[in-house]
Amino acid sequence: MESEDDMHDANDAESLDDFYSGETAADSDDLDAADYEGLFFPILHGFWLPFCGGLMQNYTILTEADIRQRQEDDITRISTVLSIPRVSASILLRHYYWSVSKVHDEWFADEEKVRKAVGLLEKPVVQFPNARELTCGICFENYPRDRISSAACGHPFCGTCWAGYTSTAITDGPGCLMLRCPDPTCGAAVGQDMINLLASDEDKEKYSRYFLRSYIEDNRKTKWCPAPGCDYAVDFIVGSGSYDVSCRCSYSFCWNCTEEAHRPVDCGTVAKWILKNSAESENMNWILANSKPCPKCKRPIEKNQGCMHITCTPPCKFEFCWLCLGAWSDHGERTGGFYACNRYETAKQEGVYDEAEKRRDMAKNSLERYTHYYERWATNQSSRQKALADLQQMQTVNIEKLSDKQCQPESQLKFITEAWLQIVECRRVLKWTYAYGYYLPEHEHAKRQFFEYLQGEAESGLERLHQCAEKELQTYLDADGPSKDFNEFRTKLAGLTSVTRNYFENLVRALENGLSDVDSRGACSRTASSKSLGGGSSKARGGRGKGTSSRSSSSSRNLDDSGHWSCEHCTFANVRSATICQICQQRR
Repeated sequence: MESEDDMHDANDAESLDDFYSGETAADSDDLDAADYEGLFFPILHGFWLPFCGGLMQNYTILTEADIRQRQEDDITRISTVLSIPRVSASILLRHYYWSVSKVHDEWFADEEKVRKAVGLLEKPVVQFPNARELTCGICFENYPRDRISSAACGHPFCGTCWAGYTSTAITDGPGCLMLRCPDPTCGAAVGQDMINLLASDEDKEKYSRYFLRSYIEDNRKTKWCPAPGCDYAVDFIVGSGSYDVSCRCSYSFCWNCTEEAHRPVDCGTVAKWILKNSAESENMNWILANSKPCPKCKRPIEKNQGCMHITCTPPCKFEFCWLCLGAWSDHGERTGGFYACNRYETAKQEGVYDEAEKRRDMAKNSLERYTHYYERWATNQSSRQKALADLQQMQTVNIEKLSDKQCQPESQLKFITEAWLQIVECRRVLKWTYAYGYYLPEHEHAKRQFFEYLQGEAESGLERLHQCAEKELQTYLDADGPSKDFNEFRTKLAGLTSVTRNYFENLVRALENGLSDVDSRGACSRTASSKSLGGGSSKARGGRGKGTSSRSSSSSRNLDDSGHWSCEHCTFANVRSATICQICQQRR
């Protein structure tokens, strides 16, 4: 009986064969290239998949109209069930962080307690039934009754004082949503109806914005997209698995920490890495590794060329030897000249400089190690940004251009868009694997070796795919007319996309499992190895994961049910008649 993985891989191979024959699922659904323009591509399980009705996702993107509608619906629901005014319902929901269920639970458990906590009074605290004039509680001026306003408590204040009070509160920020009566002894809530009645137009607009934003910011299930200038919000199903979210603005981020999407690396590692990139500690490491203090004034000095004779900058001007830090007046031909120092070598052998040199070497090694990982992290980031720009150019300009030159409908060219989407996502994953590698403990040699192998395979596959999509495609864009080998290019690019996706799936799966495929003896367990390295796949059942004893036995086992053989080098499924892999050109 086939395993579940085998069945999935067989389906993948089947769909790949359908793609090569031109019978794709997208064709059957009449999805043409125009449908891809501006299409929302969420990240599902760490890899892009076109958004369509058949896919389930654990979040919803909300526009401002969506937010306002949901807010109004919740207010209406509470107002109807509890038989209270809409203003009171909004105050209740705001107090309980827009949780309808929490409002219901607390209200029906102890209505009086809730009213007191929120400031919803059933009747006025003070009443002036027959008074024609009332004294403002702030300015103590007497005003006709029609110029006095009060909250549910009944405390009287004039319109001017109310306007100043509400304006100050709104200027101070979102705290105005919890505004209470100006009387210091009173806790009656001041609702939006009072704001609309007494505040200026500008303050009303501010209050309305705070009120709308509170629906997102106070609710633990919703967040704003952190991309600069983006006004979309995300409603997330907490506890539903992956934290990766892709907004309609094309920005992908982690729901948990709101940093950019970083699967398969955990949020803690990302936080440490970002802090390290911005911390002053690396500056100190650089200073320690690349400079020495002047023996007289102790200022750090960098030596980037020249001899060992160093002169400190004014006003110090102390002259000393770079190696032993002794006064230069004690040096000369007898101590080794300008480019060496016998005193230093002698002192080093005697152990005088051991401690200082050890600290400097440690700092240098630490800095070199950090630089190694940071440069690759940053390079993949810039490559991803370039790939995003190329993807946009492809979707808006080049697809149409290529369709005209190769005389093919745009619906048959979507494999190019798929390749670029895969490149963008894989660059993101690869970037964060370097942060993972930096924090992987040095003493866990087996895990590090396994990690570097998976990372190397994934990176190698990605580079082949990126080069094919970037450089080889340009040949067909520059062609004067249809090219005979364009279908071969289609097969190659689609195959590279599939192979690269497999490599990165293996890498992501291994890192999310904490490289648990490596057992305590420092070797990969047989089952895990065959899965991670492609041995369990119908497209990759060859010698990579299982280690065959002869070429003939390997070749026979490499044939799958559909008559394809998988390349031992890149795992690509080639047709039976081929003797050379179409992707990596390795012989069968």
